[in-house]
Amino acid sequence: MASADLLLTDTHIRTLDPAQPEATALAVAGGRIVAVGDTDDLVRAWQGPRTERLNLAGAHVLPGFVDSHSHPVWGLELATGVDLSGVQDLDALRAALRTAARLDGWVVGWGLDHNAFEGRPIHRELIEDVLGGAPAFLRLYDGHSALVSGAALDAARITGPREFAQRAEIVCDGDGRPTGYLVEHAAMDLVYEVAPRASEQDRRAGLVELLGTMAATGLTGAHVMDGSGLDLLAAVEEEAELPLRLTVSPWCMPGVDRAGLDELVALQKLGGRRWRVGGVKFFMDGTVEGGTAWLEHADCHGQGTDAFWPDPAAYSDAVRHLHAAGVRTATHAIGDAAVRHALDTIEALGASGRNAHRIEHIESVPDDTVPRFAALGVAASMQPPHTAYTKGDHSDEWSKRLGDARAARAWRTRDLRDAGAVLALGSDWPIAHYDARNVLATARVPEGAAGPAQGLTGLEALEGVTSHAASAAGQAAEGGRIAVGLRADLTVLGPDPVAAPADEVAEAPVVLTVTDGRITHRGA
Repeated sequence: MASADLLLTDTHIRTLDPAQPEATALAVAGGRIVAVGDTDDLVRAWQGPRTERLNLAGAHVLPGFVDSHSHPVWGLELATGVDLSGVQDLDALRAALRTAARLDGWVVGWGLDHNAFEGRPIHRELIEDVLGGAPAFLRLYDGHSALVSGAALDAARITGPREFAQRAEIVCDGDGRPTGYLVEHAAMDLVYEVAPRASEQDRRAGLVELLGTMAATGLTGAHVMDGSGLDLLAAVEEEAELPLRLTVSPWCMPGVDRAGLDELVALQKLGGRRWRVGGVKFFMDGTVEGGTAWLEHADCHGQGTDAFWPDPAAYSDAVRHLHAAGVRTATHAIGDAAVRHALDTIEALGASGRNAHRIEHIESVPDDTVPRFAALGVAASMQPPHTAYTKGDHSDEWSKRLGDARAARAWRTRDLRDAGAVLALGSDWPIAHYDARNVLATARVPEGAAGPAQGLTGLEALEGVTSHAASAAGQAAEGGRIAVGLRADLTVLGPDPVAAPADEVAEAPVVLTVTDGRITHRGA
């Protein structure tokens, strides 16, 4: 008779399987769940001489947590140098830069909040005198903009404005001189290409360490919203097992031709034991704070009325091409015009477009947009921790850009769930911390402009990182629940995240994390 590799007993299991919502034990063999039920019955049926049995009395077993929007490889490059995420004002920024360690002679930083500039235009003159002439490359928290010094501009040979195939800008003053403020990827990449980078060995070690610490928060998987480092994932997996299951969606940028789209289709065949390419990521706009969110009406600076794709129809054509090839798409759309165009594009696909595509971020949308997600079968992928970059009194840069009316409809997670949408939750690391427990807590008690009115129940938050995350990736038949035949991806917490208060969930002990039936984290 077959025996289990792993047997979890004497515990409380929330399966999220309607056919058997709760149990006290489960058995795992060959990386799959082979039995769910009563402790005594499963011990008799599945315990063998090589079975590892864990008595988890007092703990709660859940489907494995998945971060529905993350950048573990690209994020390692973004999160380089001094961490500026705690900087609240200009004096603190200057103090941090004055003492920052040099990286091959550069000052490199990340996580800088737009609010730290206290309403001043972002300009290199605000920091030049504390750098001692060193080139500086400081990424703002949104990942879509950066402040660089004059020496960095010189290193990249940037002397004035340039034209780009996508919406991007080297911000210049009235005389055409670069201010050091770079907006969107194409502009930032000019400096990134000449800035210091980690070695291949350091990248490998950094990825293994990062994925291990992610697993320690209960994560068993992540939807990776960029195609950076596919070779790195393959190289790491030659030497070790990845602690997380990664589903990767490479970027599709403006200017792509049919051959480029076919290359993206071909990439869908790539994968390893715990990673695979599974979709394509688009950008329909940028960020509110950077003035590049695509809005139906301009922001307070007269910006935001342009799409990231200069020809939005070309984006729709690209989505149609990929859809016809059976490729799922995820579209970054923050502003109301961007979300509307993405929804219109998917609606035009007809019935075959249902449950095949998703939209990321969705930071502010009008009432008529909300029910369209469920009606069209479009998954909403949102990041509750981002609400911490805003304030309830709308005094933050995000809210001031949009104005009170649009800021009042921020991060409509509650409204989308009430409308019947699939709502997948994530962090967008390194934009916000990857801790899955914080995602659960802020989903229940959103901060800032969103406020508690958009809070989810404990069960809905849990579904956002389990069953709804699986649905958003087209993996509902493989995971997101605890049921016989599904992958043995499991998260075990001390308290029950459905019943415990949100603040308790944020600090919950992670007793065990299991991916593919393999224990990737054991709590103390």
